[in-house]
Amino acid sequence: MFRRIHSVLGLPLAALLVVAALSGAALSLVPVVDRARVPAIPAGTSVAALAEAVAARHRSVTGIVRRPSGAVTVAFDDGEARGVEIVDPATGRSLAPFRPSQAVRTLTQLHRAFLAGDAGRIGAALAASLMLALSATGLHMLARRQGGWTALLRRPRGGLAQRWHAELGRFAALGLMVSSVTGLWMAAEGFDLLPAGGTAPAAVAASGGAPLPVGSLDLLRRVALADLDALTFPDPADPADVYVLRSSAGEASIDPATGRVLAFAPTTTLDRASRLVAALHTGRGAWALGLVLGLCAASTPVLAGTGLAIWLRRRSARGRRPANLPLRAADTVILVGSEGNTTWGFAACLHDALTRAGHRVHTAPMNALSPAHGAADRLLILAATAGDGAAPASASRFMDRLAAVAGSPPVAVLGFGDRTFPHFCGFAREVADALDRKGWPRLMPPAWIDRQSAQGFAQWGRDLGRALGHGRDLVLAHASPVPPTAPYTLVGRDDYDIASATPVAVLRLAPADGGETPPFRAGDLLGILAPSTEVPRSYSLATSSEDGVLEICVRRHAGGLCSGFLHGLPIGGSVRAFIRANPEFRPAPGRAPLVLVGAGTGIGPLIGFVRANRARRPIHLYWGGRRPESDYLYARELAEHLAAGRLTALRTAFSRQPGGGYVQDRLAADAALVREQVHRGGQVLVCGGRSMAQAVRRVLDGAVQPLGLDVTTLRSRRRYAEDVY
Repeated sequence: MFRRIHSVLGLPLAALLVVAALSGAALSLVPVVDRARVPAIPAGTSVAALAEAVAARHRSVTGIVRRPSGAVTVAFDDGEARGVEIVDPATGRSLAPFRPSQAVRTLTQLHRAFLAGDAGRIGAALAASLMLALSATGLHMLARRQGGWTALLRRPRGGLAQRWHAELGRFAALGLMVSSVTGLWMAAEGFDLLPAGGTAPAAVAASGGAPLPVGSLDLLRRVALADLDALTFPDPADPADVYVLRSSAGEASIDPATGRVLAFAPTTTLDRASRLVAALHTGRGAWALGLVLGLCAASTPVLAGTGLAIWLRRRSARGRRPANLPLRAADTVILVGSEGNTTWGFAACLHDALTRAGHRVHTAPMNALSPAHGAADRLLILAATAGDGAAPASASRFMDRLAAVAGSPPVAVLGFGDRTFPHFCGFAREVADALDRKGWPRLMPPAWIDRQSAQGFAQWGRDLGRALGHGRDLVLAHASPVPPTAPYTLVGRDDYDIASATPVAVLRLAPADGGETPPFRAGDLLGILAPSTEVPRSYSLATSSEDGVLEICVRRHAGGLCSGFLHGLPIGGSVRAFIRANPEFRPAPGRAPLVLVGAGTGIGPLIGFVRANRARRPIHLYWGGRRPESDYLYARELAEHLAAGRLTALRTAFSRQPGGGYVQDRLAADAALVREQVHRGGQVLVCGGRSMAQAVRRVLDGAVQPLGLDVTTLRSRRRYAEDVY
């Protein structure tokens, strides 16, 4: 619901919001400029002192005003010369004629009314309402996506547009909400929708005696100039006229002959609230706060642009929705719970595979669950998890509807989530438990997919094929949309273990024809399309943009189309590839220790992190290979990094030599050292095969248990990350 509100409000009215925000941001600079050019009011200066000084210079003073900018102006009438001047509040000396800025006035009208009168003022109020709704719903969605309000300040995840949107959104949301609420208050005041702020002093008449010197009037001596709003002088031609003093305390009428206060109307609570609202919204009298609010407003065009990019990407990620058979004609029903539409791509792949296998398939959102679904031959539920365990948008009503469904169709639950959240696949697990309590038989045990793993989905398909009694695997080859590719040329290579059936090659690629690559870092992914294939194979990069080449480690696998193609690629040969950022797998900034764990070609991004360690932060590398004489990847370079201090310690394990072991064995032997690095705030990064990573997690759980930690907690704090395959 919040996402729909956010999109429906933000997308069509983005231009209106941007105009209101940018004009507000520009106006936030006005108090800063005023503060620089307007003399400050000295502490202790009274209204009487300034009034006496300016009265001595002019035949007749009609009023003194302290402007919202902080400037003090005096209106005078000297017969042939009359006007308004800015004065020095300390001396009363004239500084310059007062001329309101036409540019500021126009900008203010643009902000308040879009230069369109009352209709524009209504539009500005609408813009403030929209900004308030967008800020509130955006903050709620970000907290949900981050895993709860307590995780709101964690580093956002996702693509470049998502990260910028989240970073700017959480910086600006509170400021935009303050500006929106105060703007709505001021609009309500402008349309007289708020109660009257108080009553004016009663009509009074002066005693008519000879006026006292203005500097001697007691109330004016007691009121600080910094508290003044305006002082209106009596008309010299009218003996019954009085001084009218408006200050933060209220409005007073003063007899010019006696100095006695004839009437007083104190400032009400509503008046004080309006003053505070005006200061918060305009920054007048609070220039630093105004500047912060202006910066928040200035982020609006970027938020609008990144929001549009996210929306367009989400629409493209919806992919093809399957062509359905009617529910009553289907033997297999796929129900989909998706937050960002990517789960629908997996559902379409499953739908097609089942149809090819001879099944009659109906696919629908989980929210479409009805009593009729209880008669299905089987239900396959693909459920994503939003944030830290919440139901996704298309499954928000599933649990309520489940109670009304009779029957007991066999069911299989496949959850999609992110292991870096403590409640990995939390919603899918809730669904599986609810179906168990309802007594629906399991077609197969629930399974969980980490970060949309195509390999995990393919394995689940093989298991499903056997559960359906096909006697063969159900082939699920899901591929995310492929970004635009560019040509790259092989410029160098190092080959290892060439006598084995699974040799390793370190390949270095450069843009063809002197082209340029987008910025990238070690740990980002290079997606390569082998000839005659549509599904890219991703390899972790061992280099960064400044290295000038893209370096990857590739092990040749039997029947592997891409690995076979790359191993056969000659120097000068060309590939088509794209770079995809992988911000979840990279060292956190700072000097806290790193524990890097890898096996085989998993050393690729890890050595990239070591290469980039110019600050010489502590890095402990654990790496496992087969034989030191044949596949000790980067042996010479690692020794150089040790000598140069980029690498603190190196522990290797070679499984096929006498007395050898695996990398997790080395990690277990160094449990105390690893625990010390974690205790010092260290981060653990693991790259390699899935079984190796599972073993490393078990060892690390035991190592950090005395600290009251485990891998799940470290993940949630972004201190443990994996790049596994």
